[in-house]
Amino acid sequence: MRLVIVESPTKSRTIQKFLGSDFRVLACYGHIRDLPKSSFGVDIENNFQPRYVIPKRSKKVIKILKEAVKQSDLTILATDQDREGEAIAWHLSQVLDLNGRPYQRIVFDEITKSAIEKALKNPRKIDMNLVNAQRARRILDRIVGYKLSPFLWKKVIRGLSAGRVQSVAVRLVVEREREIENFVPQEYWQIIALFEKSKKQFEALLIKKDGKTIPKLGIKTQEEAKQIIKELQKEKFKIIKIEKKELKRNPPPPFTTSTLQQEAWQRLKFPAKFTMKIAQDLYEKGFITYHRTDSLNLSTLSLNAAKIVINEKFGKDYWKGFRRYKAKGRTQEAHEAIRPTYPDKEPEKLKIKAKLDTPHFRLYDLVWRRFIASQMTPAVFDSETIDIKAKNYIFRSSGQTLKFEGYLKIWPQKFKETQLPLLKKGEILEAKKLKVNQHFTQPPGRFSEATLIKELEKNGIGRPSTYAPILSTIQERNYVQKNKEKKFQPTEIGIIVNDLLVKHFPEIVDIKFTAKMEEDLDQIAQGKKDWVEVLNDFYRPFEKRLEEKEKSVSKEILIEPTEKKCPECNAPLVIRMGKFGKFYACSNFPKCRYTAPLPPPSLGIKCPKCKEGEIVKRKTKKGEIFYSCSRWPECDFALWNKPTGEICPKCGSVMVETKKGEVKCSNQKCGYLEKKIN
Repeated sequence: MRLVIVESPTKSRTIQKFLGSDFRVLACYGHIRDLPKSSFGVDIENNFQPRYVIPKRSKKVIKILKEAVKQSDLTILATDQDREGEAIAWHLSQVLDLNGRPYQRIVFDEITKSAIEKALKNPRKIDMNLVNAQRARRILDRIVGYKLSPFLWKKVIRGLSAGRVQSVAVRLVVEREREIENFVPQEYWQIIALFEKSKKQFEALLIKKDGKTIPKLGIKTQEEAKQIIKELQKEKFKIIKIEKKELKRNPPPPFTTSTLQQEAWQRLKFPAKFTMKIAQDLYEKGFITYHRTDSLNLSTLSLNAAKIVINEKFGKDYWKGFRRYKAKGRTQEAHEAIRPTYPDKEPEKLKIKAKLDTPHFRLYDLVWRRFIASQMTPAVFDSETIDIKAKNYIFRSSGQTLKFEGYLKIWPQKFKETQLPLLKKGEILEAKKLKVNQHFTQPPGRFSEATLIKELEKNGIGRPSTYAPILSTIQERNYVQKNKEKKFQPTEIGIIVNDLLVKHFPEIVDIKFTAKMEEDLDQIAQGKKDWVEVLNDFYRPFEKRLEEKEKSVSKEILIEPTEKKCPECNAPLVIRMGKFGKFYACSNFPKCRYTAPLPPPSLGIKCPKCKEGEIVKRKTKKGEIFYSCSRWPECDFALWNKPTGEICPKCGSVMVETKKGEVKCSNQKCGYLEKKIN
C-alpha cells in the first residue's frame, strides 16, 4: 500500500476517490511544526537557525501518520505546490523520519484524476529553495514582530503589534486618509451645447479654443464661462468633422489570486479572507484549479475544453481562436491561472449535482464565467465622433452602440450606448441651449478591499498567499476599520503607530524596501540567493537601529490631564489612549483601576427634533462618525453628515456639510443645495 499525505480531509477524500484501494490518503491538517508562540525561537548567532515546535493540535495527527508510514511501502507527499506547501512537505519528511524510508514528492495544479495520475508518474525531490524562501519569510516576520512589538509597548501602549508587511499596508491607508484631509477642491466649469435633429436631442462638449485643447481646469470661474456663452449666443454651429469607426473591447484574462479577490469584492462583496476560504473548498473538492497564483497560463487541454463549451453554448461567432495571456513581471507560486477544472461543468448544473451552497456557487460561477469569457471574441461597438465649430470654438459629441456582444454575453461590464442622429459634414446646426456646469475636483477615494489589494500588488508588497491575511490582520489589530461605505480608514492608534514607525524605522514601512525584500525571497526560491545572507543583511542594521531607538525615543505622551475627579478615590481623572481609542482613567493607576468612556463632543447646536438636547459627535462600534442628539436614546435624531447649524430655507430641516464639500438640506426629499465649499 502507498500512503499519500495532503493538507486537508476534504482534499484527501477527493484524491482517495481517484486512487482507489491501493492507496491510503491522509491529511496532516496544514503546518505540523512552527516557531514557538511563547519565545523568539530563532538562534540569531547560529545562522538564524529556527527552533521548531509541534503544536498540541498536531501531536495526535503525527502519531496517526507515523503508524501509517510504518504500514506503507511508499510515502507520497502531495501538499500544495507553493512555498507553504513545500515547507509542509519538508516538515513532514523531518517529523516522520522519511529520510531513511522510501518517499516521493508530487505536485499538481488541479485535483482531477488525470492530474493526479500524471503527478504520480513524475515525482520529484523536495525543493529546498522553496523551503528556504518560506523559512526566510517566517523568520523575517518573527524578527520584526518579536523585536519591534515590545518597542511599541514601551513607547506607546502595551499590547500593540508590528508586522513587516502589514505595517506597509497601514501606511498606505494612513497616507491616503491624509491626502483626503489635505485635499483642496478646485473649481472648474464645462460648457455644453444642446442640439436637435430629426426630433432627437444630443449634447456636445466644448473641447477647443483657437485650435488648442481646453484642459480639464481650463475654465476656472463662472465669469469666464459666461463670457464664452456670450460670445457664442448668435453664432452658427457647423459640423466640420465626422469620424466613424469600429471599436473592439477585448475580454479580460482569467483570474489570478489578486484579481479573484478584487472581483469577488466588487461583484459579490466577499472579503478577501472569505473569498480564499471558499476558493480553498472549491479547489479541494476538485472544482477549480489551485487558487494561490499570479500566473495567467492556461493548459492546452483547458483551452480546447473552453472552445467546445463556447461553440456549443453560444455558437461559432463567439470563438475565433485560442487566447493566451501573459502576466506582467515575474510570476511565482502555481503555474496556471485560476479556472474551472472541468469547463463543461456549468455553474447551475454543478450547483444541483454537487449541492453547492450560495457562496460556493457564486464564487464558482465567477471563476467559470471569467475563464470562459477570456476565450471568447471581443465585444464590437460602432463609434461616432462629431466635431462642431462655432467662431473659434470647437465642440465634440460622441456616440457608440453595441454591434456584437462577444464576451459581454457571459461577462457583463458597464458601457453607455448613445446613438447620434444622422448628420453630414458641413451641416449647419442651431444650438437649442448653451449651458454651463460647475464642477469641483474630487479627493482620491479611500481604499476598498479590492483597491488596497490592487495597490499592494502594484507595489510588489506581499504575494498571492498573503493578501487576505494582510487585510485581516490590520483590521484585527484595530489599526484600520471599514466605514459605512466599506472603505478602509485608519484608527487613532493606527495613525500613532504608523507615524512612530515612519519616523524611527523608515525602512520597515518603506514601500520600495519591502518590495525589495519580496524580490530577495523570490531569488531564494529560485536558488539565486542564500537565505541566511538575506536575513543577515536585514537583521544587522535593524538590530543597531533598534538599540539606538530604545535609548533615544521617549514614550509617546498619550495622557491628557482633566479637572475631573475619580468617583472611587477622588484622584484626578486623565484621558488615556487605549488600543481602541481614548477613555477616562484614574491617575492613581494601578492602585485605582477606574475607567469610563468619554462623552461625545457637542457641536453647540440645539437638537431640531426634541429642542432640549444638543447635537453631538459620536462613533459607531466600527469607528464611523455620525451626529445625534445628546439625549439619546430618549431622542433618536441622527445624521451621517455634519450639521452646519443653519436651517433649510425651503423645508425647515437641518442643513449639513457633506464629504463632497456640499452644503445641502438633510431632508433627501427636499434636495435643496446651497453651495459647494471651496
